[in-house]
Amino acid sequence: MKSPVVLKTIAEMIQWRRSVVDQSVGFVPTMGALHEGHASLLKKSGDENDITVLSIFVNPTQFNQTQDLAKYPRTWDEDIRCATAEGVDAVFYPSFTDMYPDNYIFSVHENDFSHLLCGASRPGHFQGVLTIVLKLINLVQPQKVYMGEKDYQQLHLIKKMVQALFLPTQIIGCPTIRNADGLALSSRNTRLSDDERDRSSLIYKTITTAANTTEAKTILEKAGFKIDYLVDIENRRYAAVYVGDVRLIDNVPL
Repeated sequence: MKSPVVLKTIAEMIQWRRSVVDQSVGFVPTMGALHEGHASLLKKSGDENDITVLSIFVNPTQFNQTQDLAKYPRTWDEDIRCATAEGVDAVFYPSFTDMYPDNYIFSVHENDFSHLLCGASRPGHFQGVLTIVLKLINLVQPQKVYMGEKDYQQLHLIKKMVQALFLPTQIIGCPTIRNADGLALSSRNTRLSDDERDRSSLIYKTITTAANTTEAKTILEKAGFKIDYLVDIENRRYAAVYVGDVRLIDNVPL
């Protein structure tokens, strides 16, 4: 298997992109710490495009807490192995200075859905997410972008941003990949103890079987979880639950 080319600067990204201008490009933006969920996105991109680009950038502007940013897992060697196994052509691995030459003076705001759910408890989070995704799409210029449905609010907002700003790309939502017990795969799962990991399977079981959000909250709180939110919006149930000091999100269609 051929290892992907690693592009570390804006100039390298632009120059490389020009070299594949006649080929279709699929793009998977990530913060690294890749797992089988990311691999499924890369695989789908590889099936549907001539070229696949993976970005790895732990974006500071979407973190509310410095401690949370510091604890985010960095697994470069494993990530490159995953990228190689899935046939990725290029990995974009920029620095903060490259991505924010203005030091985050300019940003993207959404003034509706971004204030609910994760936005309510993490002010500024989606401002950081939308800003970095817009920058990455502008640089990579993909025909298609692949994102998981686990972060459904994020997926919805990015789709709306692409439509509102007339970006010539298509956002492809892909099914959440889960462990056998139902727990959604997440880079944050690596921070769970074995006991916390086992107990966390109750989150998915509860939001899929409870008759309503009141019942679901009662079950999870009795099991010792702290609820950030658990609500139904437009035929989808959204949950954010603290397992120890790790915040896990999930959602299911109703």
